[in-house]
This record gives sequence, structure tokens and C-alpha cells, in this order.
Amino acid sequence: MRVVSLVPSVTESLLAWGVEPVGCTRFCEQPDLRHVGGTKDPDISGIVALQPDLVVVDREENRREDADALLAAGMNVMDLHVASVESALTETTRLAQGVGLEFDSSTTIRAVPPRVTAFVPIWRKPWMTINRHTYGASLLESIGVTVSHADTASTYPIVDVNDMGSTGARVVLLPTEPYAFAERHVAEVASLTGIDDVRIVDGRDLFWWGVRTRPAQSRLAAQLADLLG
Repeated sequence: MRVVSLVPSVTESLLAWGVEPVGCTRFCEQPDLRHVGGTKDPDISGIVALQPDLVVVDREENRREDADALLAAGMNVMDLHVASVESALTETTRLAQGVGLEFDSSTTIRAVPPRVTAFVPIWRKPWMTINRHTYGASLLESIGVTVSHADTASTYPIVDVNDMGSTGARVVLLPTEPYAFAERHVAEVASLTGIDDVRIVDGRDLFWWGVRTRPAQSRLAAQLADLLG
């Protein structure tokens, strides 16, 4: 089956299942596969030229206008929508079925009581974070971590730099993507937030879903075990 994946999580899952996409984005971290642009700027004509049986998109990763353009070009588009751990399991099952495979989603990942609040920046200048209606927040919630801006109206709220000292969080989790936070940012974030406990976490574990979901939950829980008791 000829599949084009415009979603890094999907590309990773397909490869784990032995399905090699004929095209993927440059953000899928697969240099040996053909790249067809980015998640927000795919090469529509290049995708059509590959004559795929299926093009996979996700509403959190890709633009509606690109999905519409692919549909208008006669492409068979699978439109996924993942905004929680539960929907990740459901949509991973649908993806597997779409390529003629099976995915065992029978083991539901259940949330545990909240034990700690974390500030989770996802961008810098402007500083941005996540609310509870995101996959990353849902994954953290499943291990007992509440995000500091859980109840904001915006899914990805901008945080005024002058307000970073009043997040109410005990720890800051700096994911390595979508912004490439690294050790060089730790001191800056600690100074702005007044929180000494600033930890780098794998952005793929926090935001990539699919075959990664369950092991990512375990890795994050282990990394934060001292806070979760």
C-alpha cells in the first residue's frame, strides 16, 4: 500500500508496523524517506505525483486547506484528530485498519489523581503553553501531572513574560519540540518563573502518539517519579 504521511506520529507508527511511507514530512525525522514538504506547507503536487493509495493528515498537525487541496486533487485522505490519550488509541486503531493491520487498543490508559502541577512551555518569544484539551496535557494527566494553564480558553495560550512567575506550578517541563528547548534555556526559564526545578523532556514522548503512547507514558512517569510519589 502506498501511503503518504504528513504526521510524524503516523510515520513512526507505520514504520513500526513494517509499512514504509512513500512520502513523509521533513519533521518526521526519517532522512531516508522521500520528503514532501512540512506539516504546514506540504508539496501538494509532489504528493499527487507519488500516486498514493492513502494520505494521512491530523487536525492538530496539518492545515485544513491542505487537506481540502488533496481531496480536490482526488486523493484518498484519512483525517485524524488526536487531542487526548483516549483519542490517540482510537485513531491509532483507525490508522491501522486503514492500512490493513490491527492495533490492540483494549488496554485503556487511565488517569491517576493529580499530584503535581507543571508549567509546560512549547514556544519561546512569544512564550506559549498548552491547556487540558491537548494530547500532551492528557498524557501528563494520566500519570498525575496537571498543566498550569489547564483551564484557559485557548488551546495553546500565549503567556506574558511578566506572568511567568505566577503559574502556580511546582516544576517546569521543557519539551525538545516543537521548540527545541535545551539545557541552555534552563537558567533563563528558572529565572523567569522563579521555579528551580526545570527539566528537559523528550518532546516526541510528550506530543507524538501512536505506538509511542504507552512506552512514553512509562518513560515520563519514571522521569518524574520523585514528584509523583
